[in-house]
Amino acid sequence: MFGLFKKKPKEPTAPKLLDLNNNPIVEGSVVRSLRYDLGECTVELDGLEYFYVSKSTGQRISYVKMVDAITENQKVLLVGGDEPKED
Repeated sequence: MFGLFKKKPKEPTAPKLLDLNNNPIVEGSVVRSLRYDLGECTVELDGLEYFYVSKSTGQRISYVKMVDAITENQKVLLVGGDEPKED
């Protein structure tokens, strides 16, 4: 009888990413990077890890390097999303 209710191991999944304005980031999203002079990037999923690929240079950066220490969101802004307005 013991062992009938064991928890099944969870399958690893890709992390849920949010930009600085708490907008969800998914594979194929276009974002503006605030680090590494990448400019506009597309988001690619390789296995279980997200990468930002610069449209201008082709440079590829892991999502781990884009984490904001305070909010734990990504240091990117969705293009066409809710971006801060300049006065």
